[in-house]
Amino acid sequence: MSDSESLPSKSLPFSIDEIRNAVEKYETPFHLYNETSIRRNAQQLSNAFKTHWPSYRNYFAVKATPNPHLLAILKEEGMGADCSSLAELLLSERVGLRGNDIMFTSNNTIGNEYRKAYELGAIINLDDITHVPFLFKELGDKVPDMVCLRYNPGPLKAGNAIIGEPQQAKFGFTREQLFEAYEMLKKLGVSRFGLHCMVASNELQPHYFVETARILFDLVIEITHKVGIHFEFVNMGGGFGIPYRPTQSPLNYELLAKKIFDEYTQTIGQDKSIEKLSLVTECGRVVTGPYGVLVSKAIHHKSTYKRYLGIDACMANLMRPGMYGAYHHISIIRPSSRGEWSLINAPPFFETDVVGSLCENNDKFAVDRKLPSVHEGDIVVVHDSGAHGHSMGFNYNGKLRSAEILLTNNGDFKLIRRAETIDDLFATLDFSEFDKTKGEK
Repeated sequence: MSDSESLPSKSLPFSIDEIRNAVEKYETPFHLYNETSIRRNAQQLSNAFKTHWPSYRNYFAVKATPNPHLLAILKEEGMGADCSSLAELLLSERVGLRGNDIMFTSNNTIGNEYRKAYELGAIINLDDITHVPFLFKELGDKVPDMVCLRYNPGPLKAGNAIIGEPQQAKFGFTREQLFEAYEMLKKLGVSRFGLHCMVASNELQPHYFVETARILFDLVIEITHKVGIHFEFVNMGGGFGIPYRPTQSPLNYELLAKKIFDEYTQTIGQDKSIEKLSLVTECGRVVTGPYGVLVSKAIHHKSTYKRYLGIDACMANLMRPGMYGAYHHISIIRPSSRGEWSLINAPPFFETDVVGSLCENNDKFAVDRKLPSVHEGDIVVVHDSGAHGHSMGFNYNGKLRSAEILLTNNGDFKLIRRAETIDDLFATLDFSEFDKTKGEK
């Protein structure tokens, strides 16, 4: 127990009244997103890079938050879609994204996914040298006009805790393989090229991306002259981080864009034989992550060797803390019968594990987290679930995935994905044999 005056706080992307209104309308747990904040942030990201690259475009990583309503919002803000599977391609198609609106960055890819990407006219980003002949075969001895290749710099570049060290990662070509693959593609008739690299996830240090940009720009110069091909763009991938902890600061988009452009002018900009390239990214987390929360209720307390707070959400609603040990800030809101709900951040504070109800000991949203005294019925808000939250959900223990709700620009709530039901969970099971036996009795 601690008697300190308060704990580090983190701003919510919603007012207390907005959360109260959502809780009064929808059953917890649910993910809640803020349309106004998502749009504003998308505009800030795009504007920062378009100052230096007017043709800049972010391809939103669909895997972060694969919901058509959010994709449609980001499409309106000028973003494309970064897809890595057939389902993500189909989802993007349903909201009207086609052609160069889609970057298909996949790995260990099966044939029908390449065929669908080609049908849509997507930019195909290959992950392995063996996929050059595989793609040619799957497309009926054809190739797209444009192909991008994913570079893995191995020991030349450090990774980070989430994605790991590059030489241990399953993604991308080695440097030597890049030269060979571009030669192969050139001979097959590809005439337009891109170069991609992503070796970190949730990175907040600008210098990390600046170093990566320098590696890519130098590589473009070398490949251009040695292989004799023309690059149209460099794809910096994603990995732009968000400040999950109260002590962290967000990335400065303007500063990051300027530093990357400075590297460009000192490398490719000095080679008059290379036309100006476009720059693209595949950011997902930084676009929507801070503008979504998981809203749940406190339902139980338990004190054994540790102090536990049980909530009505579980790891099936937000996997990151249990999977990575990732930090997600938690705010406590106390309802009042008088209608005045309030944030609780006053002593005494207790070291608490915040847990769900899965039969797994890593089903925890926080471990030894200092929290105020929480009452049953208090609203427990888990911050920064707007990316890699609902999308990483699962049905272990028969848990049902929650609803997704959008607070729209006009202040209304919009149910953009209903909560699953038991009928949804059982829909793929064949009960006919058992129903027949039951009828015979």
